[in-house]
Parts: sequence; structure tokens; C-alpha cells
Amino acid sequence: MSIFIAIHTLAAVIWVGGMFFAYMALRPAAVKVLDPAQRSMLWCHTLSVFFRWVWVCVVALLVTGYTMIGSYLGGMAAVGWHIHAMQGLGLLMMLLFLHIYFAPYRRLKKAIDADDTAQAGRRVGQIRIMVGINLVLGLLVVVLGSAGRYL
Repeated sequence: MSIFIAIHTLAAVIWVGGMFFAYMALRPAAVKVLDPAQRSMLWCHTLSVFFRWVWVCVVALLVTGYTMIGSYLGGMAAVGWHIHAMQGLGLLMMLLFLHIYFAPYRRLKKAIDADDTAQAGRRVGQIRIMVGINLVLGLLVVVLGSAGRYL
């Protein structure tokens, strides 16, 4: 089970940590240094790389989480409330990620290809709001995963 815990934790750290870095460090720096067209291009390319990692993390989280519950923890009926809450919030995060990826991010790429700076900026703004929501959810999941059994 230790391998599953390690992979599960690393996947969560990569995803949530990446959102924290993007929201709290990259965004403020890009706003100070780059013009809107450059910012949109930076976000499009940054998200392209980051989202590949998020896909890997989503798969890893689902596989390791459900394997641990089913094989080591006695099934869903046997786990504590914090595991149920972590699962629910994690699934919500995944759904929000899917929406970001298939809607505003796809539109951002089209706007960049069309050299439509205004539209690209709107899409970056949409993504920023949704990533902010996902970041808060992710931080809650981290608290539940690390301290939930003691709450």
C-alpha cells in the first residue's frame, strides 16, 4: 500500500502545487512584465505543458485511490468520512478540469491561432477563475488527506 500512497500523494502535490504556482507566482509576474498578447501566449503554452501532467495525475489519483479503498481499506463502507469527502471533492476537481480543458482552454488555443488578443484574454480570465476554484478545492483535499482522520 505504501507505493499507492506515495503515487497518490505525488499526483496530488504535482496538480495542486502546479495550480498554486500558476495562480500565486506566475500570474502576478506575467501581469507585471508582459503585454496582454504575450501573456495569453505564455498561458496557452504553459497550460499545454501543465495539462499533460494533470491528465497523468488524474489517472494516477483515480487508480491509486480506488485500489487502496478496494484492496487495502475494506471498501467504501469501511472508510472514514474524510475519505468520502476527499473523493467527492477530487471528483469535482476532475470535472472542473475537464471543463477547463475542453471549453475555455480549447477556445484559448483557437484565439491564439487567430491572433485574437481580446478573445484570448477573456479565455485566460475564465481559466483563472476556474483554476482559483480548483486550487481552493485542492487545498481542502490536501487537508482532508493529511489530517482528515484526526478531525
